[in-house]
Amino acid sequence: MKIGYNERVEVNTHFLITWHDGNTRLCGDFRALNNYTKGDRYPIPRICHTLEKLAKAKYITEMDCMKGSHQNGVKPNSMKFLGFICHMGIYEYTRMPFGTKNAPAHFQRMMDTIFEEEILEG
Repeated sequence: MKIGYNERVEVNTHFLITWHDGNTRLCGDFRALNNYTKGDRYPIPRICHTLEKLAKAKYITEMDCMKGSHQNGVKPNSMKFLGFICHMGIYEYTRMPFGTKNAPAHFQRMMDTIFEEEILEG
C-alpha cells in the first residue's frame, strides 16, 4: 500500500485486522464515499465465458494477482477522498485501496489492457 501525507483530505474510518498468522492488514470503511461515487459500468467477464475460452487454449497458466487493487494508481484529484488518520497524522492513498466502489472495474480494465492481445485471440 502506498500512502502520502496530507492535512486536507476527507477521512474514512480504518481499522487493523489481524490474520491467523499474526500479520495485520489496514482495512478502510468506504461505504460513505461509495454512496456518493458514480459507478463505473466497466463489464466484468462472466466466469462461464472465460471458461469457454480456456477450453480452447493451447497453454494454461496461473497468476496470483496479490493485492491487485493496489496495482492501480489513484488520480491526484481523487486522493483527497481516500484519507485516514493514524497516530502519525493524516494520510491519503496513492494506490487504489480495497473497498472502494470502482476498484473492481478499474482492476478489470487494467487486466483487459495488459492481456488485450490474448483476449482477442481467444
